[in-house]
Amino acid sequence: MALVSMKTMLECGVHFGHRTRKLHPKMRPYVFTERNGIHILNLQITQKALRQAYDLVRKTVADGGMVLFVGTKRQAQETIAKEAERCGMPYVNYRWLGGTLTNWRTIGQRVRYLEELERRRDAGEFDRLPKKEALRYHRQIERLRQRVGGLGAMKGLPSLVFVVDVCREETAIKEANRLEIPVVAVVDSNCDPSRVDYVIPSNDDAIRAIKLIVGKIADAVLEGKAIREKEQAEAEEAQAQTAAQAIAQATIEGQPELSDDELLGASTLEKLQQMEGEEVPAVADETVEENEAAEASAEETLAEDESE
Repeated sequence: MALVSMKTMLECGVHFGHRTRKLHPKMRPYVFTERNGIHILNLQITQKALRQAYDLVRKTVADGGMVLFVGTKRQAQETIAKEAERCGMPYVNYRWLGGTLTNWRTIGQRVRYLEELERRRDAGEFDRLPKKEALRYHRQIERLRQRVGGLGAMKGLPSLVFVVDVCREETAIKEANRLEIPVVAVVDSNCDPSRVDYVIPSNDDAIRAIKLIVGKIADAVLEGKAIREKEQAEAEEAQAQTAAQAIAQATIEGQPELSDDELLGASTLEKLQQMEGEEVPAVADETVEENEAAEASAEETLAEDESE
């Protein structure tokens, strides 16, 4: 089943490419036709590519991975920030700083510095500083928030990089390629798809098209998180059951075998000891002797009667 219907993609303008004279030769397999000097992208390929990217992102997040959203063009800035925050993933939507991935140690220090400044501001420390110095700190916070504010959720290198507009984010893609991080990207007809691992042929200029594609990637992240939480809950439950069974087994195995003194009461033990000390009467032997004596007496009586 298609993730997005053909009608929805047509309404959002996903199928519109650039002018024919701007076509990148490597994007020709993704072009369906030409109309009024504009290339029309093959939406059947877009459907399959979007489904593949969706499944990849979902699996990556379910396995504990992280997706970095990148889109600094004016049409994509708001959508990238909104959808990335909705699914709890890091993003870059103002300007890609060179070395964001390859020199993450330095960029990470700037992120931590921004968090420290915001903590001091919220604690009211800036109110006790001279006005000029406090203003300098406020401007520094605004500048850092523009550049690295979306990277607060990124504690290390991401597992995937999702890019809108390959041409504009060329530096980000090169860094991801150098670190062998898979790249999922929205690629228009004027871009080079050779550096992208998972190509989603689509219009990267229309705001509605960008919202559609980015929204689906964010949905994949949320679904992957739900799967991971469910698996973690099941694993914790299974671990708790295993621990309970182990404790019960250890209790049974560690319990010593109870003796007769512990199982029986004092009065019962005393009666058993008395019975063991007494001799069992020969009831069966006495009964046989009495029977024999009675038979002998009866025979004597018969013999006397006959003699008379």
